[in-house]
Amino acid sequence: MDVEESAEEAAFRAEARAWLDAHETCDEAVAVRRRPGEDDGAFVERARPWQALLAEEGWAGITWPTEYGGRGGTPAQAAIFTEEAAHRGLPTGSFAVGVGMAGPTIIAHGTDTQKQRYLSPMLRGDEVWCQLFSEPGAGSDLAGLSTRAVRDGDEWVVEGQKVWTSGAHYSDHGILLARTDLDAPKHRGITYFLIDMHQPGIEIRPLRQITGASHFSEVFLTQARVPHDAVLGEVGGGWGVAMTTLANERTFMGGHSSGPGLDDLLALGRTTGAAADPRFRQGLAAAYSRAQVMRYLGLRARTAAAQGRPPGPETSVMKLMAAWNMKRNAELALAMQGPSGMLADGVAPEGGRWQQHFLSAPSIRIAGGSDEIQRNVMGERVLGLPPEARVDKAVPFRELARGPGRG
Repeated sequence: MDVEESAEEAAFRAEARAWLDAHETCDEAVAVRRRPGEDDGAFVERARPWQALLAEEGWAGITWPTEYGGRGGTPAQAAIFTEEAAHRGLPTGSFAVGVGMAGPTIIAHGTDTQKQRYLSPMLRGDEVWCQLFSEPGAGSDLAGLSTRAVRDGDEWVVEGQKVWTSGAHYSDHGILLARTDLDAPKHRGITYFLIDMHQPGIEIRPLRQITGASHFSEVFLTQARVPHDAVLGEVGGGWGVAMTTLANERTFMGGHSSGPGLDDLLALGRTTGAAADPRFRQGLAAAYSRAQVMRYLGLRARTAAAQGRPPGPETSVMKLMAAWNMKRNAELALAMQGPSGMLADGVAPEGGRWQQHFLSAPSIRIAGGSDEIQRNVMGERVLGLPPEARVDKAVPFRELARGPGRG
């Protein structure tokens, strides 16, 4: 693991700082700063000009190849820019499903036509993407999905239901997994599609969460038709394509902060006076330690990427740690606020952002692969423990017993 930045990385950081310093007060940057309790769709609309500016100046898809509008940079450079932007309260993950997950997958597996059609508007923020993977009966066991796609000439007819889809109600396109072969084992009968979210046959029902927001939706697909040229990769080869998406998702979730960070927590400790209390000082010291652990995990992942190694088990460790860190920081913040920590929305300190952070924390333990799945990955690939028995791995999907909600 390389702890010190290389000369090239230090030069990149200086360039990023100079650009951000010059633009952090421009209209696009001022508009993009998140407002407590704001609807996601409204925020994304305000974020579009900032995303377009990032794309125009070469800061949106730092790791994307230059021929697709990116910078051709390294994961380390992308992490540096994200870090510097976060210090200024400027989000870089507003279009994460597209730029961070769908885009790299299309670059890796797409046809030239698909790349030309989708990548540029995705990078500029002109088109927003969502991920249609999880189902009521297929979350952690994603390969057990039962949404069907049947070939009809030059089209595929899709029937099924997806759930926990982030941003579905304001997205233009989706990355969709559907079963195209019932006679193949569950991992081998899946195809990956690019689907228009505005087409007939798609019904979106937002789900109201404990925070009061509707970040997630359930999506019903009824006779939804997808052209054959919207298949990404090979028919029946969607599981391998999905692994590219999921690896990028875990890297993104582990390497990007979710809401307020350590600096915000320390500032809260000073303004409330809690930083002078030995009980809270211990909690702040623990938060600092977790931040350093996260930093070194990120450095490990960046070193692996710099050496040409694909994302490995370290992404599971990062994702697991990010969820735990978010929970502990939010709990500490509310404790430091005292009785005011029980308030919500506009009457709470700092507009209620720490309350929102606290209520959102449990979802991070599930999104992008549950804590239990991450521990399985770590146990098998890091500790060398024997894998769990998977008796259904070679059985044709149509022969598998499926419970309620699994078709």
